[in-house]
Amino acid sequence: MFDHVVFGVSDYAASKAFYLAALAPLGIKLVAENELGIEMCGDDECSLCLFPTDEKPAHLHLAFRADNRAQVDAFYHAALAAGGIDHGAPGLRPKYSPNYYAAFVIAPDGHNVEVVCHKADG
Repeated sequence: MFDHVVFGVSDYAASKAFYLAALAPLGIKLVAENELGIEMCGDDECSLCLFPTDEKPAHLHLAFRADNRAQVDAFYHAALAAGGIDHGAPGLRPKYSPNYYAAFVIAPDGHNVEVVCHKADG
């Protein structure tokens, strides 16, 4: 559905380090950086772009799709190691759907970053 998502961050260096580390388990990596900010992308060609701003951005909920539950777990641990704040450990969320396996972490600007796998375990 999306080609790219762009948003500002108040601490560019911290946010760049956080997103690159937290999303690495999903195969998302830096593809471009210039005076406008950074662009990160995975295999699906959809990109996430960050730019520095002096404004405190409104909080976002960003949800990334994982291929398997191990990627959800790896995201969670990488995000916490990169300075994220726990907002929901990896686990099933049956109130959303029977196989909704997700983890949630608060990023440097307070954004709620989620990684979800919709596939049954195994």
